[in-house]
Amino acid sequence: MQAVLNSNTNTIETLDYLLADVDATNKNDVENSIVAMGSKVVRALVERLKNLKGLQRGIVAMSLIRIGESSIEPLKELAQDKECQWIADYLLSEI
Repeated sequence: MQAVLNSNTNTIETLDYLLADVDATNKNDVENSIVAMGSKVVRALVERLKNLKGLQRGIVAMSLIRIGESSIEPLKELAQDKECQWIADYLLSEI
């Protein structure tokens, strides 16, 4: 997995690659890799909350919590969407 996180790879492509192959055996590594990308992927993570389900959504949510402060404003914006308000409010309460 580390080979995918080199400087020549687009971070959004890397994010999508990591989430596409996630399963119970590698979920911790995927989450750690996403968190290591930091604030530059926050908006992409927030966007993915709208469509992802299950394990992928859980990893995105935990990554946003762990990234912390830079997740707050994008999550507040997401909370304006009535369908996503519950998850945004929950994540904000955990940060």
